[in-house]
Amino acid sequence: MKVASFTIDHDRLERGIFVSRRDSVGNEVVTTFDIRIKKPNTEPCMDTAAIHTLEHLMAVYLRGNDRWADRTIYVGPMGCRTGMYVIFKGDLNSEDIVDVMKDTFKYIMDFEGEIPATTSKECGNYLDHNLEYAKWECAKFYNEILMDIKKENLNYPD
Repeated sequence: MKVASFTIDHDRLERGIFVSRRDSVGNEVVTTFDIRIKKPNTEPCMDTAAIHTLEHLMAVYLRGNDRWADRTIYVGPMGCRTGMYVIFKGDLNSEDIVDVMKDTFKYIMDFEGEIPATTSKECGNYLDHNLEYAKWECAKFYNEILMDIKKENLNYPD
């Protein structure tokens, strides 16, 4: 079986927001986005505690956002720890979610207080979080990519 994400040349892949796939679910389309925070095979991957915190805060922000709450299907880390997958209801393009990703990453960069859902009843690995490192990763991606996003940051390499 061919896995679409394994066909992308990760040696040429930049950081950015990419449409990973579109799937039909009944009469609806859902779009899976590759939010690539780290350049594969070049930068060190994210620390598990940081990406875990990023997952919690992205999910809270998107599911609480008036425009995106009902469209957010899934938020989760990539196994390689170089980014996040976000699935939205709708036939969307990368450009369609740039603003909400800017808002999401800004929310995390500015977040203060207790990380949501970090008790043993709410989380399967509740002790594995790092807010400061998650904020650092978000600030790096926000400042270096999202603030001046280019074509190569919105489309997979050919």
